[in-house]
Formats: sequence, C-alpha cells, structure tokens
Amino acid sequence: MQIFEYNGSAVVAMVGKNCFAIASDRRLGVQLQTIATDFQRISKIHDHLFIGLSGLATDVQTLYQRLVFRHKLYQLREERDMKPETFASLVSAILYEKRFGPYLCQPVIAGLGDDNKPFICTMDSIGAKELAKDFVVSGTASESLYGACEAMFKPDMEAEELFETISQALLSSVDRDCLSGWGGHVYVVTPDEIKEKILKGRMD
Repeated sequence: MQIFEYNGSAVVAMVGKNCFAIASDRRLGVQLQTIATDFQRISKIHDHLFIGLSGLATDVQTLYQRLVFRHKLYQLREERDMKPETFASLVSAILYEKRFGPYLCQPVIAGLGDDNKPFICTMDSIGAKELAKDFVVSGTASESLYGACEAMFKPDMEAEELFETISQALLSSVDRDCLSGWGGHVYVVTPDEIKEKILKGRMD
C-alpha cells in the first residue's frame, strides 16, 4: 500500500454556471481500520476560494496551516483576497519547495475568479498543476470518481443541479473504494452564498 493511500480519501471539484462545487468523503482510516467518520478535508480560504487536500492526514493539516498563514500575510500586504489562479501558484510553489521530502498531499483548488468565472485545478505532491474546465479529482477513489463524473457532468449547470450531480458522483464512487466513504461533505459556492451539506453514507 502506498503512503498516499494510508488514510484513504476522495476529493472532487466541479464547475457550473457562475458557480462551483467541491466535495470530499469523511472517513479517516489507518489502512483498512476506520478511526473517525467526521474528518475535514475541505477548507475555506475565503468566501470564493476553497481547497480540498487528499493524502496523508498529518501532512494535510500541516499544509493547510501553512497555506492559511501565507494567505493572511497576502491579505495584510495587499489588502485584498487572493485570486484562485494566484493561490494555485502559491500552493504549487510551496509543494515544489519541499520536492525532496514532499508533503504527501494532492490538493484540489476551486474558486470564483474575475467576472465570477469558476476556476478548478489539482496538482501532484510536488506541485505540477493540472487545470480543467469541467471537474478534477484526487484521492484513493480517483478512478471511480473519474468514471462517475464523466457520466454525470453537464456544462453550465445551475447550483442546485450541480449539488445533486457532485453528491451522486461522490457517493457512488466511494462505494467502490474501501479506503474512503462514510458519507460526504459538499460545498456549493455561488457569487452570493455558500451552501454546505453533509451527506449520509450507506453505513451511517
């Protein structure tokens, strides 16, 4: 078993019409043993920018704290929030800085940029970015997430339909992966509001 699979994880982000959704499972495990069923993988950087971190749980928490610190420094200096593209470059630089002893995380970044245009991207543990215009995934359930998202995604979905699509994709995918699961945590972000929902899994 690879170290990336040690705790299990599933993270997905998807774009809609002037909105985006980001979702993750809630299981924290040690290989096949479940430790907690309320682990938080998705974090808010500001109202229009979220990051989901899959991988080793200790590195997830360490990297998140570093990113919050760097974003607060940016806010103090620039007196504004970071754009999603700028934040993605920051995350990439922090990961590449540690390339010889990397953080064992794979980030998924989702945000609303200029003119409320949704931005999503993912990267590997040394910061190589992968941009997309529909959806991005990471974690141990990646393969089944790709299949479910390919089947369910439609362009220009409104917020309600986007929530339903990403929820169904996540729940059906983690059912096919024994290292992730126990429901999900979904955020749907529009220019005006943030909707947060906890999904119940089959075992809850």
